[in-house]
Amino acid sequence: MNMPVIMNSKPKVLVTRRWPAAVEAQLAERFDTEFNRTDTPLTSAEFRSALARFDAILPTVTDKLGAEALDVSAPQTRLLANYGVGYSHIDADAVRTHGITVSNTPDVLSECTADIAMTLMLMVARRAGEGERELRAGEWTGWRPTHLVGAKVSGKVLGIVGFGRIGQAMAQRAHHGFGMKILVQNRSAVPQDVLDRYGATQVETLDAMLPQCDFVSLHCPGGAANRHLINSRRLDLMKPDAFLINTARGEVVDEHALAQALMFDCIGGAALDVFDGEPRIAPVLLDCDNLVMLPHLGSATRETREAMGMRVLDNLVDYFEGRDPRDKVL
Repeated sequence: MNMPVIMNSKPKVLVTRRWPAAVEAQLAERFDTEFNRTDTPLTSAEFRSALARFDAILPTVTDKLGAEALDVSAPQTRLLANYGVGYSHIDADAVRTHGITVSNTPDVLSECTADIAMTLMLMVARRAGEGERELRAGEWTGWRPTHLVGAKVSGKVLGIVGFGRIGQAMAQRAHHGFGMKILVQNRSAVPQDVLDRYGATQVETLDAMLPQCDFVSLHCPGGAANRHLINSRRLDLMKPDAFLINTARGEVVDEHALAQALMFDCIGGAALDVFDGEPRIAPVLLDCDNLVMLPHLGSATRETREAMGMRVLDNLVDYFEGRDPRDKVL
């Protein structure tokens, strides 16, 4: 249990990026809040300075809180209330050394992230990106039987890697909406009653699942443990007409290996909402026509972005009123 934080004034809080106006207003009312109005990621030096001045910092996935940024002595910051589910951008060993608590925002973005995964799956299967580019370039010559023929989605086999909240939301859409057969690869056993909700079958290993799938959707955590989980060897295990969808973390996919697989038609196509090193996009990806790319839009709806911010606010209130944050992860 977190001990009550006794202060003569409001806790000092830093918000590292611009957030929805409704959330910023609540933060400004409840705390002594400073906003990064430039809306650009902070440098390691700026984080080190902030750690010495603020009681809590509210980072996002764009903030690289690695060992360099956390290389401080006796920080004033006691809480990193992360805006997002994933926290692989925060060095866990460093925050433990400093005794800093970390929270995240689960649940509230699952539905919209699954929506964008489904959007990407439909787009790449039906070659929607190619079609739009053709129209905008003024190159469409009219309907014909062989034009931009894609792949059917309904009734196909979908492999889901990572069967947490978002993976299950994806299964709900795919199985009950499109009649897809669901295969699951997860680092721990999924209860049978959870699998039964989606007519799903858990496969013991990723290598065993990949050859069976028409579509593979990634919903696993990022970080060092899953870096390049999808590499050239595993891309070779996929069917030559299968599709890969990634709305998890960019580092989960070896992008150069993926580009090679796409260029040589080793798989049918891919769709990415996240990138390794974003916002930088590997130039080799731009040359792949059978690749759909979106600029990290998974949670980008007004309702979800506001809900994420309010979840951060709840974690802040918990902490400064002497409770463990409800979404404590470290």
